[in-house]
Amino acid sequence: MPLVVVTTSPRVPPGLLSHQAWQALRSGQVLTGSPAHPQLPYLAEAGVEVTVVTPDAGELAGRAVRETVVWLAAGDDADFMRALGHAAVALADPPLIEVVPGSYDLPGARVLDLVAVMDRLRTECPWDRKQTHESLVPYLLEEAYEVLETIEDGDYPALREELGDLLLQVVFHARVADDFDMDDVAAGIVEKLVRRHPHVFGSVRAETADEVNDNWETIKAAERAAKGSRSLLDGVPMGQPALSLAAQLVRRAERAGVPPGLASAIGQGIARELFDLVRRAQEAGLDAEAELRAAARSYRDRVHAWESRQS
Repeated sequence: MPLVVVTTSPRVPPGLLSHQAWQALRSGQVLTGSPAHPQLPYLAEAGVEVTVVTPDAGELAGRAVRETVVWLAAGDDADFMRALGHAAVALADPPLIEVVPGSYDLPGARVLDLVAVMDRLRTECPWDRKQTHESLVPYLLEEAYEVLETIEDGDYPALREELGDLLLQVVFHARVADDFDMDDVAAGIVEKLVRRHPHVFGSVRAETADEVNDNWETIKAAERAAKGSRSLLDGVPMGQPALSLAAQLVRRAERAGVPPGLASAIGQGIARELFDLVRRAQEAGLDAEAELRAAARSYRDRVHAWESRQS
């Protein structure tokens, strides 16, 4: 006889079960080890009787040899399920164990867990509770640069962890805010992406990346005008590193038709030379910030090699 294990996702509302799960729950006696299982009220409403028992892997495996047993698994059943597997294979005539997913996580569902964890930290942790947008700024910058470092190093296994740390900062700021939450943040970027990709979500045609960029800039210009922006430079973050700031200013200005000669008379001495180098990098299709970072990393490697020779 089979032992049917029905699993559910805590990120899917209780009661929304697959057809296969409903069939399984009506195929034999249903047991669970969790008296607070969120599915119990919905199963009772549907006429499915569930008996709460003390989890005993050996007893359950032996029982499944004689009759069909359905086990409604809870989120913390992982250790019990391993013990159940060991108990089943130890029998002379082991039962067939069938796992039936009652509900599946959609892509991105684990972000809900992060939001829930952040809610609890903000409520129960003294350090998390006292943070503000301003106090979190150093961590946001630090995590962003750590993501950049893993990409530059090609350390893609570490990239997943660093992206998680950066995502935490986004969720943290959304939780700190008084007038919006994570849903508002997600809704805003979804609306913006749909609006700025009419070649995907609308009827506009764009066959090349350059056409996509042109459409993007046209849409952004219309958005700035609708907001009453008075300058084509509105929205450029002035707090970014100087090289990338200069590059973004030049890029934004040139796209709007600002005469190139305006950049040639900027500053004096080293400042003027640096700005000119940024402009020349733009003309060559290079990122001045990335180029300087690459040179700095190369210098770091040379210093390391020199240190090794000294020891």
